[in-house]
Amino acid sequence: MFDLSPDDITEGPVLRALLVLAAPLLAQNVVQVFQQVVDLFWVGRLDNAGDAVAAVGLVVPLQALVFGFAVFIPFVGTQVLVSQRIGADDVVGARRGVGSGLLAALGLGVGVGVVGILLAPALIDLITSVRPEGVGESVGPLAVAYFSVLMLVLPLITLSDTTEAAFVGWGDSRVALYMNVLAIGLNAVLDPIFIFGFEENPAFALLGLGGVADSLYAATGFAGLGVEGAALATGVGYGVGFLLGAALLLAGRNGGMTSRSAFRIDLAEQRELFDIGLPMAGQQVAKQVADLALVVLAFSLGGAAGLAAYFVGFRVAGVAVIPSLSLQQAAQSVVGQNLGAGLVGRARTATWHGAGIAVTVLGLLGVVQWVVPELIVVVLAPQLDAAGVALTVEYLRVLALGYPAIGAAYLFQAGFNGASETRTSFLASLAQYWGVRLPFALVGGLALAWGVSAVFWAVTLSNVAAALGLAFYYYYSAENGRFDPEPEGAAPN
Repeated sequence: MFDLSPDDITEGPVLRALLVLAAPLLAQNVVQVFQQVVDLFWVGRLDNAGDAVAAVGLVVPLQALVFGFAVFIPFVGTQVLVSQRIGADDVVGARRGVGSGLLAALGLGVGVGVVGILLAPALIDLITSVRPEGVGESVGPLAVAYFSVLMLVLPLITLSDTTEAAFVGWGDSRVALYMNVLAIGLNAVLDPIFIFGFEENPAFALLGLGGVADSLYAATGFAGLGVEGAALATGVGYGVGFLLGAALLLAGRNGGMTSRSAFRIDLAEQRELFDIGLPMAGQQVAKQVADLALVVLAFSLGGAAGLAAYFVGFRVAGVAVIPSLSLQQAAQSVVGQNLGAGLVGRARTATWHGAGIAVTVLGLLGVVQWVVPELIVVVLAPQLDAAGVALTVEYLRVLALGYPAIGAAYLFQAGFNGASETRTSFLASLAQYWGVRLPFALVGGLALAWGVSAVFWAVTLSNVAAALGLAFYYYYSAENGRFDPEPEGAAPN
């Protein structure tokens, strides 16, 4: 049912190719977000839950900023290079893309991870310098501890994600699912153990295994690592997932996706990979620096309650956008392979069909979120105080209004990304975050004294603006032949 060859992508029904490739990615992304929800679920049950949740929330945009550079360059570069070369029947070139992507992932993971560990205290101190009255002193140290462990395991994350990108670009999204199920399944098991240890572990109590936990504590004395344990469990899971992907690569899956000669430093290959991936990294950096400013603003205007609301909303939105993210990843491969084969019309069809599906699905999810925000808060963060609950409910409802726009924006970006036009996605995000989101939040929150609500509305309004702008520009670009293949003998741009 989920078998999909390169010929199916370039010759079969476009909608089937899009959905079949997206289905395992949907499951994969569900599993990935499950890991984030599991982290929140257990961190929210620590004795210092308010400060712990706020600390992890404080790290979210900083983490995403780092991941945007270290993960997105090799991930997007590898997926687009591999998909376009497979579409053009250049298997040797696709293998070079896989090898170059993994080498870039390793280098970036190690380099950025070391810098992140060294700068963690200074970065967190800068963010927490606006700490309002009543916010716990432990928020900053907890955030430093969590972020430092994430940076330690960053090479495992970059290698795992780039391996997934290679398989998805080849048209084999099932392996990405296998890797994530293994990684997140292991993370779910390790999370409560690493966070709480064996002393009064709520997971063991929930399963009726309190006696087992007592025996293990007596034998090991392990009382858990707190928020650091959540980060460590994530790294271990990604590491094991990467080992599975590497084993399948070495076993010759899909007729052999790599070779020894592909694993050499080829400056031309690296330049091409970075030309595609850097704008995507720039997009993520632009987004996350703006979101980091929003976190500081939410912290300043709403205290720990406002920051916790922003973090819970971030996690819930991460669940809601799974369908559009999955379709985006699938569409990038479908668009890339069809453009590689010179089939521009099929690439356009994949983009518009994907956008229609994403808008519909996210619209339905938005309705559900609008109706039951209180239930979501109770499940994810039951230890929040009344102020935190009220602000989180408000933010969840405001977010829900913009869900269809998020879906549309993801798919139109996929249409550009699959065509190697990643600079367009970068510029769109720059306008979305720096032209709309941050200015609206600053003016509303500070000049107009709307409080932290201005931050919430800034997110939704910027999502709508981005969707409308991208839809118009994609239509304009396609109608004016931007994605058409260059005539043979044409001078390069």
